[in-house]
Amino acid sequence: MKHILATLAVAIMIVAAFGGPALAQGTPQTVVLMKVDPQSLATGFRASKIIGSSVANEANQTIGTIDDLIVTPGGQAPYAVLSVGGFLGIGSKYVVVPVTALKMVKDKVELPGGSRQALEGLPAFKYAN
Repeated sequence: MKHILATLAVAIMIVAAFGGPALAQGTPQTVVLMKVDPQSLATGFRASKIIGSSVANEANQTIGTIDDLIVTPGGQAPYAVLSVGGFLGIGSKYVVVPVTALKMVKDKVELPGGSRQALEGLPAFKYAN
């Protein structure tokens, strides 16, 4: 009986020594904050207003529609997913252009130098599952 109690006591001490709570073992992270001028930001364009907008060229010809905006995992500049070709979304193709290539003119979005043929010639974009 003493032998069983001694073994049980040793087992309890081992469990107590190694069975503590698991603590995170990562590198401490620092979040860098930067000051932003709220007044200038308020005059910007919201994604909710841009998505669904028609995209035209300088000749005011509609060449596509903005389907989505994507920020890469690495945080590079956002990209616009444009729907081109087709009719009412049927037979259309998705392509991607940097948002910096787009120009916001009053209430419309322009792609300077863009044409439907040029956009249709770009590689097709497919959303990841």
